[in-house]
Parts: sequence; structure tokens; C-alpha cells
Amino acid sequence: MRKFNVTGMSCAACSSRIEKAVGNLSGVESCSVSLLTNSMGVEGSASDEQIINAVRKAGYDAWNSDSNTNASEQKNIGSEQKSETSLIAKRLWSSCIFLLLLMYLSMGHMMWNWPLPARLSENHIAMGLLQFILSLIVLVINKKFFSSGFKNLFRFSPNMDSLVALGAGISFFYSTLVLFDMTDAAVFNDNNRIMRDMHNLYFEGAAMIVTLITLGKLLESVSKGRTTSALKSLLKLAPDSAVVIRGGKEISVPVSEVKEGDVFVLRPGDKIPVDGIVIEGESAVNESSLTGESIPVEKKSGDDVQTSTLNISGFLKCRAIRVGKDTTLSKIIALVENAAATKAPVAKIADKVSGVFVPVVIGIATVTALVWMFAGQSVAFALSRGISVLVISCPCALGLATPVAIMVAGGVGAKNGILFKTSASLEEIGKIKTAVLDKTGTVTKGEPVVTDLIPWGGTDPTELVKTAASLEEKSSHPLAKAVVQYASEKEVSLFETREFVSVPGKGVRAEYEDEIIAGGSLSYISSFCSVEDELEKKCAELSADAKTPLVFCKGKNVLGIIAVADALKEDSVASVDRLKKMGIKVVMLTGDNKRVADSVGKAVGADEVIAGVLPGEKEAYVAEFMKTGKTAMVGDGINDAPALVRADVGVAIGAGADVAIDSADIVLVKNSLSDFCSAVLLGRRALRNIHENLFWAFVYNVAGIPLAAGVFYNSFGWSLNPMFCAAAMGLSSFFVVTNALRLNMVRIRNKINVKEEKTMVEKKIKVEGMMCAHCEAHVKEALESVAGIEKAVADHNTGDVLLTMEPSVTDESIVNAVKKAGYSLA
Repeated sequence: MRKFNVTGMSCAACSSRIEKAVGNLSGVESCSVSLLTNSMGVEGSASDEQIINAVRKAGYDAWNSDSNTNASEQKNIGSEQKSETSLIAKRLWSSCIFLLLLMYLSMGHMMWNWPLPARLSENHIAMGLLQFILSLIVLVINKKFFSSGFKNLFRFSPNMDSLVALGAGISFFYSTLVLFDMTDAAVFNDNNRIMRDMHNLYFEGAAMIVTLITLGKLLESVSKGRTTSALKSLLKLAPDSAVVIRGGKEISVPVSEVKEGDVFVLRPGDKIPVDGIVIEGESAVNESSLTGESIPVEKKSGDDVQTSTLNISGFLKCRAIRVGKDTTLSKIIALVENAAATKAPVAKIADKVSGVFVPVVIGIATVTALVWMFAGQSVAFALSRGISVLVISCPCALGLATPVAIMVAGGVGAKNGILFKTSASLEEIGKIKTAVLDKTGTVTKGEPVVTDLIPWGGTDPTELVKTAASLEEKSSHPLAKAVVQYASEKEVSLFETREFVSVPGKGVRAEYEDEIIAGGSLSYISSFCSVEDELEKKCAELSADAKTPLVFCKGKNVLGIIAVADALKEDSVASVDRLKKMGIKVVMLTGDNKRVADSVGKAVGADEVIAGVLPGEKEAYVAEFMKTGKTAMVGDGINDAPALVRADVGVAIGAGADVAIDSADIVLVKNSLSDFCSAVLLGRRALRNIHENLFWAFVYNVAGIPLAAGVFYNSFGWSLNPMFCAAAMGLSSFFVVTNALRLNMVRIRNKINVKEEKTMVEKKIKVEGMMCAHCEAHVKEALESVAGIEKAVADHNTGDVLLTMEPSVTDESIVNAVKKAGYSLA
């Protein structure tokens, strides 16, 4: 999508007109104009020159703006908005000075008995001339309304400025005619006509209309500036300089001069200037600027670091791998800007209305004035009703209702690591009824970890881990790496093995101290030693729980079982529960076998589990779910890409494959399913906010126009002064923008109770003195009160107690617990 800046727009009618003008060009596939950001996004083969000329022919101006620049070079974003706000403020203050003088002359002496200068108190023509001059000054100060309004009116494409220009212009022109009539009355000494004409002067009305509209525009401009605050805060994150190593020396250079492959250094407190990879050092990095997660992430050699994140504790030396427009931050900024340049489907209704709104209002105002004149009312009254209709009508509120909510919500998402590629995706995610989740990498971590440690035949747990990891250290299998990683985390020292042999699909073996040690499947181990029925039963139980049991032996003795599985992400269970509470059906779709899929689905609480699905079939399943309601697909792999494209909303986990991210409508920077829940909540809140804005915009105009036209005047005596109508028009847009700003207060991240998965071991002990079931319960209660013991199953007939516990539980704590209960260990 190519982006253009557009100037000269004042309301939704303007943006609709530009979209129509550019959309009619040959080669333009789509065109979307944002009144909020004064920008336009165009897709198609039409040249920039053709597009810009089409905009200029429509009465506006445009130029190409490259959104894919370095984040550090975009820091002047919002300067145009600030400049516009400053100009409007100057116009307002200047207008107010002359308006106050005008109000003093025209109404002060009548409403509040303020004294007039002696020369003016009886000289009504002089007072009229002063009002003429003061109001003319105010109109000249606000000439923008007239130059834009009449220019578009003469092009037969009236906009909001046209309504203001007509309302204020007619009021001023009519008052000028009355002033001339006063001079004619003075020639004939007709004092009664002079006094009557004096009451028909509406110079203050013309000046008040443009001043109040300017006040509304100022409030709107300030509020619009706040809607882009999230984007501005992202831009401010980019550091201005980087310390790179060149010629063996550290030198500070602007970020724009850092090239791919450069080596840069980071000290505690430094912001990371470009995306890179750590080549030396260790440190904690705060990535909250990109992910919203405040807990620092440990970085070491080989780990990636991203632009704008903060180095906290150590010294790092990194190599730049992505610079300029290719950095993570620059891509996030581009996504937010592009989303703001697109339009949500719900905005199309407002756009259609806005396209014909102004001409219809001008027609209603004309008919209103004529009807009142034919009904016998004075010209002044009839014109007042027509002017009221012109200035109370507000197409701006209609045009801003959707984009301001989209911009604010998109900014909130970006600050929390949730990136919406289009406005439509933000709207659609709030409507979903079904969430289809891929298993591996989305619900689970996507890498095997040790889940159970079961020593056998009295083997010490540490001895089991030491032997297993020493054996598996020379294997490249993912399950072997999980065992070695577990030993490393427990700081278990390893020994060197000899004659290592790997048997694909079965296991591994080696020699140590003239004995064979082996590990792998139960059938493989049975070729080295005898296997008990109880061991087979335990392996079957682990397999039923979607875990892979690795059995280890030394010589003829079985040492125990280490179970490995693709563990659930810490927040998966809570996230699925949160989705279900939001009324969303959760489906897990995976290519894994049914046994594994059912186990994982049951663990997380999915409503439906579909297993054994080939990559090409995922798209068909998603299409089927779409028949029953809006459907979101969440995935991270290459095989998820077709389904992500097919779904109403495709959501890619940020740690996933590039093709998945490219195919998705929403990208979650963090590798967290809870952020998907947050995206749904944000979409729902944004959709509700849009509906509130549209309701206000439509109701305001539907109720305001008849009231301004005097429909209820004969029945109830209700009518609106043009000045009050102007104030209402200005405040209507301010209300819409302010309502959208409430989205900044939405807490999209609920505290989720994360259940950390811990590796448990089983240990069997013998307790003397148990005589009955009451004794069993007593021993069970005593042992389960020990920190780290999850479950104790006692049998008074055999004296056995089976403990499920953490490896860190000491024998001393077990002995003490049994003694306190009044029993002893055998």
C-alpha cells in the first residue's frame, strides 16, 4: 500500500469525495482516506502523479509519504498536527478579542445594561457600522471556512466548511442589507424603521458562528492529537545514536549510519539502537516497549535483541542484523500507520451518508427558510431557522466516529504487543464466535521438556538424572536435548561415556565403568534387562497422558523413567478458560495423533479437538466453522498459513514462521496465547465505542436538524438560536473524539493465574505402625503438609507409601513428618 498525505479536508464529505475521485482512476484497486490522520492509502498500478492530480482536481492537495522510513527519522510525526492546533488556537484567541467587543456593542446594553459611549448611545447607524467592521474582522480571521467552503460549493462538492460559510455568510450579508436600509431610513428621518432594523442586525451571529466552530475545531484537533499518542510514544522509543566498533575503536554514530553487520556495544541503561544478535556478554533486557511484559529477559550469546528495548544489567556486544526500515520497531510503526489508513467495514455506512449529507442539509435549510416565509413569518425569522439548520449539521462527527476509535485501539494494542494490520481486523476480532487454535507452538511450547522423574528399584533421583544426561549428551535428538537441559538446570555434573551408539527410533547406548548404560523405548530397554509388569503399566499411563517415557538402565538394572512431553504454555489453560467465559467456542486443530491431541485438549479445556489433520485440510475445517459464525485462526507454523488466510481473522504468534506472520491479520509480538484473549477484548471494546460514536452522530443530526428548523416551534415554542447551533456543531465532534479516548483506559490484560508446570518424582517409602484407614489418612495428611510433596498414597496392609513430590524434597523432611505423625520409617 502506498501512503499519501492529504490537506484541505474538513469533514467526512471531503474524504468520501477524494476516495471517489482516486477510486475512479484506471489501475486503482482500492483507496482509503483517513480524516483523522489526513492520510490516504492506495493500492494499484496507477502512478503517484495520476493519484495526486486526481486529488487536486477534487479541490485538495496530496503528496507521497514513505511510511517505511527509519523509526528514528520519523520522530517529527505529529508536528503538523501541533502546527495546525497552534494556528487554530491563534485564530480562536484573535476572534474572541473582537467578538467580545462586538457582543458588548450589540447585546451588552440590552441584556446586562452595560453603558455605551455617549457618542454611540443614540447613534444607531454608527453602532451598526462598528458591528459591521468588527464582525468583518472576525470573518477575515476565519477566512479558511469561506475560501474552502465556497470553492467546494462552486465545484458542486460542498463540505462542512460550505455549511459554515453559507450560515455565517448569509447572516452577515442579510445584516449588511439591513444596515443599508437603516441609512435609507436615516435620510427620511424614519426613527421607527431604524429601531426595527437595529433589532434585525445579526452581525454578532455571523461572528459567533465562526468563532464557536473554531473552538470546536480546536478541541477536536487537540483530541485528535491525543489519539495518535501511542504511535508517537513508539517513535520516541528509538534512540538517536549507537556505539559501534570501527577500526578497533568504539565510536558514537547516528542510528541512520548503522549498517547491517556492524558490531555495536551496550552498557547498562543503553537503549538498543537496531535489531541484532548477541555475540558476547550476558545481561537482562527490558522488552516492555515492544511486548508490554515488564519482566526482564535474560540475554546471552546467540540470542536476538530488538530495537528500543533497554539493556539493564550487563555489558553486551552485538552484531546488527536488521537496520532502518527493517527493524522490529519500524515494522510495528508501519503496521500501526497502515491500519489507520484503512477503513473498517462499519465505517462504510457513515461514508455513504457523509457523501450526500451536505447537499441534503443545504436543501433542507433552503426549504426551511422558504416554508417559514410562506407561512407568514418575517424574513429575519425564516433566515434564522435556515442558518440554524446549516450550522447545527455536523458531518465531522459521522466521519470521525470510526477512525478515532480504530486509531486509539490500535495504539493501545501496539503498546501491548498486539499489532492489527488493518482496521477491519480490529473490528472482526471483536465479533468472533469460534477460536481455532493450532496445538504445537500455540497451545504448547513447541519443544519437549522433562515432566516426570520416576526412579526405579531404590535408585537415587540425582543418579538417574546424571546417568541419563551423560548418556544422552552425545545425541542430537530433541528428546535427548530435553534430558540434558534438565540436568543443566538442576546443576547435575555429568561423566564421559565411551562407545556411544544411537539406534534410530529406539534409543541409545554407551559404556561406562565397563558396564553398558542404555536409554530409550521400553521395548529397546527390554533387550538389555528384564522389565517388570509394573514398569510397563507405568509407561502406558505416561503414554496415555501424551508423554514419552524414556527408560534407562545400567547393566541389568532398570534405573527409572524420565518422561518428556511438549508441555503446555503457562497461560494456555487460563487463556482457554477466559475465551470460553467470553462466549467463544474453542477448537484445537492439530496434525498430531488423536491420543496426544485429546490429552492436550482435555488439559486446556478445549470444547472440541480435531486431530490427524493434514496441512492442506486445516483450511477446509476453518471454512466449515465460518459457516456458523465469525472464526479466528491462531497459529505459528508454515502449515497454518492457508488457514490463517481463509479465516475471518488470522492471528499469528510473533515467534512463529515469517510466512504465518505475513498471512495473518493480527500479529502477537509475545509468544503468548493470553494476548489473543486481550486482542478479542480490545476488539469488542473498540466495536462498542464505534457504535456509541455512530449512535451519537446519527441521533445528534436526526434530533438537531428538526429542532433547528423550528419543527416544534408552533407546538411547543422550541427553536434554536444559530449561535447555540454553532456551539453544538463544534462540541459534537469533540464528544466523539473524547469518547474514543476512553479506550486508553481499557485494561486488556487481566491477571491470569498461571500454573507453573513442575517436574515431579515418585518415591516409595515404608512406614511402620499403620493399623487402619485412619492411620493411612493421618500419614497422608502429615506428608502432604511438607512443602514440595504433592500427593501421598498410603496402604496400611503393606506399609507402603507412594510419594509424588519435587526432587528438592529431602529425606530428613520426610522422616520428621512421619515421626510427628507418631510413626516411623522401616
